[in-house]
Amino acid sequence: MAEPRRIVIVGTGLAGASAAGALREQGFEGDVLLIGEQRHRPYELPALSKGIMLGDTDDPDWVHDESFYAEKNVELRLRTKATAVHVGDRTIDVGGATEPWDRLVLATGSTPRRLRVPGADYPNIRRLRRLDDARDLRAELTEGKRVVIIGAGWIGCEVAAAARKHGAAVTVIDPLPLPLHRVLGDTVGAVFRKMHETEGVTFHLGVGVAEYTGADGIATGVRLEDGTEVPGDVLLLAVGARPRTELAHEAGLALSEGAGVDVDATLRTSAPDVYAVGDIAAHFHPRLGQRIRVEHWANAKDQGAHVAKNLLGAGEPYTASPYFFSDQYDLGMEFRGLADPFADELVVRGDLEGREFIAFWLRDGAVQAAMNVNMWDDGDALQALVDARARVEPAKLVDADLASLMG
Repeated sequence: MAEPRRIVIVGTGLAGASAAGALREQGFEGDVLLIGEQRHRPYELPALSKGIMLGDTDDPDWVHDESFYAEKNVELRLRTKATAVHVGDRTIDVGGATEPWDRLVLATGSTPRRLRVPGADYPNIRRLRRLDDARDLRAELTEGKRVVIIGAGWIGCEVAAAARKHGAAVTVIDPLPLPLHRVLGDTVGAVFRKMHETEGVTFHLGVGVAEYTGADGIATGVRLEDGTEVPGDVLLLAVGARPRTELAHEAGLALSEGAGVDVDATLRTSAPDVYAVGDIAAHFHPRLGQRIRVEHWANAKDQGAHVAKNLLGAGEPYTASPYFFSDQYDLGMEFRGLADPFADELVVRGDLEGREFIAFWLRDGAVQAAMNVNMWDDGDALQALVDARARVEPAKLVDADLASLMG
């Protein structure tokens, strides 16, 4: 494979900017064009629902210093939309111009999902995806405000915790029976419900939203499917995100049945010299033996850095285990791996009630995932157990020195 002369990266989020930075670190001296629609230079997303929402900072963690792009000769075009990819011609339509490429990276990210219910078009229904969203929402989380959060996933729970810190009255609505239910299952999900309720959050679980209620052109609350009316001064919709695959679809790239753009173990799409990373990448994971799509911070960062090597001919598979973290009130946690909480065996080490524990999920005796909650000494051991899909007796996970279990 001849080294490319020009690489174009579509998407100025963490994945795209990490790819651009890694290309220069790898010694690539050709042209790098990084384009995206947002107005801010590339930044990381975790602070949007954590530090900024809590009021600890007004800024995210920027992927690179402001001077990086000029110093490293990376052409950064903000507020710029890519409208079409021409695989055969190796060109891309960008902001009314046509740009050539030798290698192309799609890192277009995802966009918040919407509810298809009456009133969904009210302009004051908030979503949290971009820096401006976070700053605007944070300004609304004040003493006595009635905050209604639709969705009890990670974003919904983190914003709920921040809103309670600021003295807002918080109601969380989700059709599932527990917060974080799809990821954590019954036992661990119940820990998070109890924690939030202890902090004053009101839940409406097991019931969906039938419609937004409003007056004078703005939403003032929601009506649930059981008829309950929940008034709100601030309404946040946090029901997940969908990958932005329109550009890939129109270019004729293979898409995953589940969602996302099909990529092989090296993050290459169905088209020669076109790669996809981050939220949109439905990646065939060689260790897991299945295709997965991960929307978390570490995946975007690590895939972006990894793809740079393959753009330059390395052809190395991406094998990292999924990882994410969360902070809510006095609870901090890290999750490694990929589990099915309704099929895998749950093993708990430590104190669930006291919120100091490690949860393991096992399948056929092998560790699929591990989550440490307010316990920070065994991160390396947990990573090793998950990466190796180690076969360990449940009793040893509860009582033994974890580092010793890897031999």
